Amino acid sequence: MASKKLAILLSIVGAIDLANAALTKRVACPDGVNTATNAACCPLFAVRDDIQQELFDGGECGEDVHESLRLVFHDSIAISNVAGNLGGADGSIVEFNTIEPFYHANLGTDEIVEKQKPLAAAHNMTPGDFLQFAAAVGVSNCPGAPQIPFFLGRPPPLAAAPDGLVPEPFDNVTDILARFADAGPVGFTAVEVVWALASHTIAAADLVDPTIPGTPFDSTPSLFDTQFFVETQLIGTLFPGTAGNQGEDESPLAGEMRLQSDHDLARDNRTACEWQSFVNNQPKLMARFSQVMLKLSLLGQNQSTLTDCSEVIPTPVALNVQATFPAGLGLADVEQACSSTPFPSLSTAPGPATSVPPVPPS
Repeated sequence: MASKKLAILLSIVGAIDLANAALTKRVACPDGVNTATNAACCPLFAVRDDIQQELFDGGECGEDVHESLRLVFHDSIAISNVAGNLGGADGSIVEFNTIEPFYHANLGTDEIVEKQKPLAAAHNMTPGDFLQFAAAVGVSNCPGAPQIPFFLGRPPPLAAAPDGLVPEPFDNVTDILARFADAGPVGFTAVEVVWALASHTIAAADLVDPTIPGTPFDSTPSLFDTQFFVETQLIGTLFPGTAGNQGEDESPLAGEMRLQSDHDLARDNRTACEWQSFVNNQPKLMARFSQVMLKLSLLGQNQSTLTDCSEVIPTPVALNVQATFPAGLGLADVEQACSSTPFPSLSTAPGPATSVPPVPPS
């Protein structure tokens, strides 16, 4: 009897495996090299390769990756419940390139827009699809990053987004949280705002202080790691710098910039514990950032009409590093803000304190 039950069980398992295989049958792409679960995704392999070569210098995690990721955020967040949920992740910042890049919050995006616009046209992609795809491909060049989901099929944008919908680094926490909460049908919670700002682990600023372009927000701007969440929590009094510029806070590391908004969100009781929770938690960093990027990419879109082409996005190199306090600093230099959980115990990087170099221009 037992052997009969086992045989029945194995036949059921086999039937399930066959059914799953049928559901995930891959199609051969016309290039004769790649396969995909949906033929609509096949053209993206060539687009991916072109983007890597023409936009990202053969696959680097450099300035154009940072700017492409910034562009996605500035395009996607420009949607409002109050204004009727028009716009969002539609590529209007690329399509209306003489308007949106010159809103105050978007200054500095014009260069990456002008690089992406002809590439999108060359591959016959809508600007909304192209900028989302380019950002996902670019992030894949950064060790430690998650594979960002990508859905294909956004229609062309109908109009430029209204001005005033992109949060700025000098906005207070209440205003920033309110703006995120108003973005899209369900908005974003306070913890999701923190997830989105994980992008600053591979970010740098050019125009917050134009005298120091390419200034990174943490000491490892080419690694998608948790170091950003350590360094934003440090007391910023060790090195005199250019603090006092609008939107800029003083970082304890020479050559590094800390946005005033990041400083405040790391210390506000609505966000501080979530901020601290990312320190040395690489799996959470990857999972939450992937989750919030998908949500951003679907603002103003109907997911049921889009095709999941996430498989075309390369898998980033895994990262196995521990966050540390910068050289010469330790727990005494942390401005503790989460009242319920102590700051994690970290080692201190060896050597004397050094200056963080700027991100080279592309």
